[in-house]
Amino acid sequence: MTNQPFSHTKFLLLFSTLLPFLVISQSPPSDQEILLQIKQEWGNQSQIQSWNSTTSHCQWVGINCTGGESVTGISLNSLNIEVEIPSSICHLKNLTYLDLGNNRIPGNFPTFLYNCTKLQTLDLSANYFVGELPNDIDNLSLDLQLLNLSLNNFTGNIPTSLGRVKGLITLHLDSNLFNGTFPSELGDLENLETLVLAYNPFTPTKLPENFGKLKNLKFLWMTQCNLIGEIPKSFADLASLEHLDLVDNSLEGGIPSGLFLLKNLEFLYLYQNLLSGGLPTSIEALNLVELDISQNNMTGIIPDDIGKLQNLTILKLFQNQFHGTLPPSISQLPSLTQVRVFKNRLSGTLPPEMGLHSKLDSFEVSENAFTGQLPENLCLNGKLRGVVAFNNYLNGTIPSSLGQCKSLLVVEVYNNSLSGEVPEGLWTSEKMMFMQLSNNQFSGQLPEMTAENLSLVELSNNKFSGKIPESIKTWRNLQVFKASNNMITGTVPLELTTLSQLNTLLLDGNQLSGELPSEIISWERLNSLDLSHNDISGSIPSVFGSLPVLTSLDLSNNQFSGQIPPELGQIKAPSLNFSSNQLTGEIPFGIDNSAYQASFLNTHLCSDTGFLDLPKCSIRQRNPNLSSKYLALIIVLALVALVVTLYYMVFIIREIRQRKNRQDLDTWKLTSFHKLHFTEEKILANLTEKNMIGSGGSGKVYWIPINQSGDAVAVKRIWSNKKMSSHLEKEFLAEVQILGTIRHLNIVKLLCCISSENSKMLVYEYMEKQSLDKWIHEGKRETISSMSGSIHYPVLDWPARLKIAIDSAQGLSYMHNDCSPPIIHRDVKSSNILLDSEFNAKIADFGLAKILAKPGGEPYTVSAVAGSFGYMAPEYCHTTKVNEKIDIYSFGVVLLELVTGKEPHIGDEHTNLAEWALRHYNEGNPIKDVLDKEVQEPCYLEEMTNVFKIGLMCTSALPIYRPTMKEVLQMLQRRSILEGSGGAKTKNDRDVSPLLGGENYISSCKNSKRIVEEDVYSMV
Repeated sequence: MTNQPFSHTKFLLLFSTLLPFLVISQSPPSDQEILLQIKQEWGNQSQIQSWNSTTSHCQWVGINCTGGESVTGISLNSLNIEVEIPSSICHLKNLTYLDLGNNRIPGNFPTFLYNCTKLQTLDLSANYFVGELPNDIDNLSLDLQLLNLSLNNFTGNIPTSLGRVKGLITLHLDSNLFNGTFPSELGDLENLETLVLAYNPFTPTKLPENFGKLKNLKFLWMTQCNLIGEIPKSFADLASLEHLDLVDNSLEGGIPSGLFLLKNLEFLYLYQNLLSGGLPTSIEALNLVELDISQNNMTGIIPDDIGKLQNLTILKLFQNQFHGTLPPSISQLPSLTQVRVFKNRLSGTLPPEMGLHSKLDSFEVSENAFTGQLPENLCLNGKLRGVVAFNNYLNGTIPSSLGQCKSLLVVEVYNNSLSGEVPEGLWTSEKMMFMQLSNNQFSGQLPEMTAENLSLVELSNNKFSGKIPESIKTWRNLQVFKASNNMITGTVPLELTTLSQLNTLLLDGNQLSGELPSEIISWERLNSLDLSHNDISGSIPSVFGSLPVLTSLDLSNNQFSGQIPPELGQIKAPSLNFSSNQLTGEIPFGIDNSAYQASFLNTHLCSDTGFLDLPKCSIRQRNPNLSSKYLALIIVLALVALVVTLYYMVFIIREIRQRKNRQDLDTWKLTSFHKLHFTEEKILANLTEKNMIGSGGSGKVYWIPINQSGDAVAVKRIWSNKKMSSHLEKEFLAEVQILGTIRHLNIVKLLCCISSENSKMLVYEYMEKQSLDKWIHEGKRETISSMSGSIHYPVLDWPARLKIAIDSAQGLSYMHNDCSPPIIHRDVKSSNILLDSEFNAKIADFGLAKILAKPGGEPYTVSAVAGSFGYMAPEYCHTTKVNEKIDIYSFGVVLLELVTGKEPHIGDEHTNLAEWALRHYNEGNPIKDVLDKEVQEPCYLEEMTNVFKIGLMCTSALPIYRPTMKEVLQMLQRRSILEGSGGAKTKNDRDVSPLLGGENYISSCKNSKRIVEEDVYSMV
């Protein structure tokens, strides 16, 4: 059979038969197959284990489909994904929505997302992305409308090409580490409605005029962006603008008057800048809800047109230079809840109708020059929580209506000329906590009953009279009672000693008489007692010697008689005063020393020790069987022999030392930073082993007495008998450079430095109670010997711990905010917080400290990471640039130590106290469970809980969430209970920090955001 040629027709027939199979074999993978591949590339993360081929992929967690099988959306927010995004995700050709926010995804910006050509929403916020954004970022989808890259670690510049992604409506780049510039080209995004650049350390940059072209912009947030210069006048062209936040920058000049003509503007936050000039007299932004331009340099008058803002709820103009009156029209606003105009130069009378037309919540007008009376109707609508009007010239009485105000927490009207009696209902207002009425002309008697929560009462320098009521025992939560310089009569009742929470009691300058109670029922927390300048008689109660935490006792200028009980020799109070009484006899041994030189003036007391300038006590009866003549002879001969021997020994020793010192002193140089009462010879002569009190990697520490009164200094000797190493040289120079120039009560005082070729010494004030860690960590508490006697480390109670926290915060706040340029400690820890004899805390050890800015404002860069494990901020391990936030993180760890009693490292080397505390909090466990059981008591629980939360805020993983040291100090001090940090919170804030809980704190830290949880604690 002959072969027939393979015809063209047959070939076509065969090809058409095989074509379907060829097509099938080359068809792209299905969306389900792509998703399963992504699951495999992600390492089968537990959160997406439910993705499997047995069910429709459109039913899988985080997957959204349109039209049956086509995947259009992926939302895997908050699933703890810890690996990079697979590039295969863009094989989903119809993907329009991708949300991978709030995970732990590492790496650089994933440029393969350019291949997701239909993407409209891209959310990569709150991950661990690093590096710079690519310059070709405009290759993202032309359809992209929302880009959220906030809460990452991106650095460098924001690329100008981003201004070419024309479809963008929402752009979030806040809370990163951008340290370059942001481009004016963002003003070319004509569709943009939301622009958030807040919390980035940009290089100092002016706001671009070009931003005024954003006609559709509704929301602009640029808090802490290092803005300088003036607010562009072109911002008055932002006709759609509803929310403008330029808080905490260095903006200067005037506020463009056009901003107050924007019809849609609801929230205007410009506080904490350098703005000056006045407010415009014409205000037409009638939709304004919150106006905050506090903490600037604004001048002029407050315009009457503010009274046209019928929707205004919050008005904050405090800490400026406004003068004139507070316009009465403001009191007519129906929605107004907060008026905060304190610390200006305002005068005149307060609007009498304030509170009559709105549900006023807080009224703060302190530190002005207001006259006249407090408005009668402040609490007419029953919502008022605080009246803060101290340091004015107010007169008249406290309005009787405040006596019926059940919502009040705080009344601060001290330093005025108010008179009359305090309304009875004010004392018993059920939520009342703080009443500060000092330095007025109030009269009347102390109340029989007070509010259960009342913890602070200050009445000093008024005309209160009558007796202390026996019912004072019902003031159970009272912690501070100051009633100095009044006309209170009668005796100090036994019932007063039942107040177990009392820590400060000042009743000096009254007309108290009779004897003090011989029994004290419950003053375990009392640390300050002043009964001076009264007419109290009888003996001093011996039980005063058993008050465990008493640090100040003043009984002077009374009629006490008899001896000082021996039990008072056990008292540890650094401040004592028994002067101007009828006391007789010998001073108890424990307090008979030079530290109390001025404590026994104008008395009939005596002392045989020679420490005090007092008469000698009577010589005890001699033995009648021993002849006085022989006794005198024996004493004289013994003394002569002793003097001769001592003289000979001293002569020889002095000659040896002088020879050596003459050789040594020629090589030593003393540089003093304070007036000194000793010489380098005195220091060098006492550098002996018996005076050594500590040692470390850089040298030894010595206790050196400098006079016979018991005064001493601490000397840190570096590089003894060896050539100096470079890092020790740097530590020495840092310590001298910083401590030699700064002065603060809560920073250890460097008196001088003494140096030679091979050895250097730093001479400090001596801190008797040593370091904080020895008082709060159970494993370190023990009785040790110091040069001034044995120190026992008992449990440090909560009031003392809180005071130490405040002291330390004051020192750090001074370094960060009041030094120019700022100083960064870099090694804040409990062992570097020293305590003096009165438990005042001081920051020490500045060997690693850095002055933050170089000349010209350039950020400080370090060549190596330094610090202590458990205290180092996470970003410090992978960046060479340092700022205040690393100190704030370390201080947050110290706060957690104070409230939990735990050491900074818990468990293995990968677990520290901050992480452990955060995990406990995020798992919803009660905070009470981790507080130090040795100091945890019901009365302190809320305060300890609040400090625990402050510690968590300070140790936030990202530095932009940490408050400033000044804000931390304000939270700890509760200096302005109503104000907190002066921040404005709005419904537009996407992440909100927990407020500091309950009714003790009325507002939270300014615009605080963090990643602990999205809990919102309502203001009570």
